Amino acid sequence: MINWDEFEHIHVIKRLRHILSSWWNVDVVFTDERGMIRGLDQGKAAWANPSIGYLVGKESTQAGICDLVTKTIDDLRVSDNKYSMKKWDLGGFDVGVFPIMIENDFMGTVIAMGFFRDANFTPRLEEVRDRLAAFGAASDMIEKSLAKFKYLDEAERQHFCEICDLVAQEVVTLHLEITRREDRIKELNKELGSRYKYDNMIGKSKPMQSLYALLDKIKGADSTVLIQGENGTGKELIAKAIHYNSSRKDKAFVIQNCSAFNDNLLESELFGHIKGSFTGALKDKKGLFEVADKGTFFLDEIGDTSPQMQVKLLRVLQEGTFTPVGATEQRKVDVRIIAATNRNLKEMVEQGTFREDLYYRLNVINLRVPPLRERKEDIPLLAEFFLQKSTESTGLAKRALTKRALEKLYDYPWPGNVRELQNEMERLVVLSGEDTKILPEMLSPKIMEIADKSKVQGARLQGKLKDALEELERDMIREGLRRTGWNKSKLAKELGISRAGLIMKVEKYGLDKRKLAR
Repeated sequence: MINWDEFEHIHVIKRLRHILSSWWNVDVVFTDERGMIRGLDQGKAAWANPSIGYLVGKESTQAGICDLVTKTIDDLRVSDNKYSMKKWDLGGFDVGVFPIMIENDFMGTVIAMGFFRDANFTPRLEEVRDRLAAFGAASDMIEKSLAKFKYLDEAERQHFCEICDLVAQEVVTLHLEITRREDRIKELNKELGSRYKYDNMIGKSKPMQSLYALLDKIKGADSTVLIQGENGTGKELIAKAIHYNSSRKDKAFVIQNCSAFNDNLLESELFGHIKGSFTGALKDKKGLFEVADKGTFFLDEIGDTSPQMQVKLLRVLQEGTFTPVGATEQRKVDVRIIAATNRNLKEMVEQGTFREDLYYRLNVINLRVPPLRERKEDIPLLAEFFLQKSTESTGLAKRALTKRALEKLYDYPWPGNVRELQNEMERLVVLSGEDTKILPEMLSPKIMEIADKSKVQGARLQGKLKDALEELERDMIREGLRRTGWNKSKLAKELGISRAGLIMKVEKYGLDKRKLAR
C-alpha cells in the first residue's frame, strides 16, 4: 500500500504542485483506490484557490470526490484514455483525474481542481458562486475564489496534463523506490557478513565494491600502500583490513598519527631512543618501527610530516634501516608500510612541500576512499548498522529511521563523512527518548538546514512555460543522478525514458558528473 503521508513532503512532487498553483491557480489532492482523500493536512495546506480547500474540507464533498473517482475510473477502464478532464458538478468547475497505476493495479488518483476548459466561462462562474453559497461559504471568500479561476486553452491543457501525469508517475516511482529500498535493507541485513561487508567496512555502492575488489587483489602482496581520502571516510579501517587479510595478520599492527607530535617527539616515537639521549630519556625506549617488526605499520596523516622527517622515513622505506635518537648504530626491521592522508600529496610535491622520492615510494598501490556524498546509496545500510550498534551498547530498544528522515540524510552533503553519520546516529539514539521511530525533526539542525537549502526551490513565476518545464526537467534529472549515484540505467527507468534519451538530456543540460563536481 502507498504511504500517502510521505509523498506530501517529497520535493519533486511539491515542485510540480507549485508549478500548477503558480501558473494556473490549480490545486492538487490525492485519493486512494476507494476515492478517499489521502496525504492532506488540512491545517497546514496552502491552497491556490481557497474555494478548493473549503470544499475538500467538507464531508459531503469528500463523498462527492469518492463518487467522482469511482465513475471516472470505470469510464477510463472501457476507453483508451489515460486520464479524464470533466466538470465536477458539486463544485461547478472542471477537474482533471489522473490514475496512479502500479504494476497495472489502480492504487489511487491525482485530482487537479479549479479551472475551465471553455473560453466563455463567465456563466460558469455564477454556477460556482451558487455552489459555494449553498455549501455555506462566506461572501468575501467566494469573491476571492472566483477571481482565481482560469481558462486553459488547448496548448496550456497539454502542458497541464503532462505535469499532472508527472505527479502521478512520481508517486509511483517513489513508492517503488522506497519499497525496493526497504526490501533491500532487509536482505542486506542478512547478507552483510559476506557480499556487502569487508571486515568492518559496509557498503554496496559501486565505489565500495571497486574498493573491495582491489583489497582482494592485494591480499597476498607485501607492497607499500597509500590510502587517500577525506577525514572520516574510514582510512584506518581499510589499513586494518589490509593487515588482517595479509600474511602478516598474526604479527603486530601499529598505528601512529604523524600530526600528533612535533618532530622531536615523533622521531622518538617512531625510531626510539637510548638512555640519556635527551632530557627525560631515563631509559632506552623501543620505537614503533621495532614494535611493528614483521608486521604492519600504519602511518596516518603522512602529509603532515616535515621535510626532515620525510628524509628519515624514506630511508626506512628504501633500506629497512633507521637509527634511534642518540644511537650510533643502525637497526634493521621488516615492516610493511601503509600510509594515509587527507591531503593531495601530488600537489604538495609540485609545491615542494613533500619529497617526490618519498611520494613515489609510498604510492606503490594507491587506494582512494570515496567520500560519503559519492556513495549515498550506502547511507541506509550505514545508518541501520550504527543505530543497531548504539542501541545494543546502551541497552535501548531498537530504533528505525522514517522515510522522511532518511530523505533528509540523503540531501545532506556529509562533510564529516562516515564518522559524522556514526556520531549523528549515536546522538539520535540518546536523544530520541522512548520513541523508536526517528523523525526528521529529531535530526541535527545543521542537517535539517542544509538539506532544506539543497531542495529544489519554488517554480519560476515569469517567462515562457517551455523554459519553466525545461528547468523542472533539468532539476529532476540532476537530483535523480545524485540520488542514484549517477546510475543512468536506474534513473532512466524511474523517469520512464530510454537510457539513450536520458544521456541526451544529460548532455543537453550539462549534467555530466565531472562538471557538477567542480
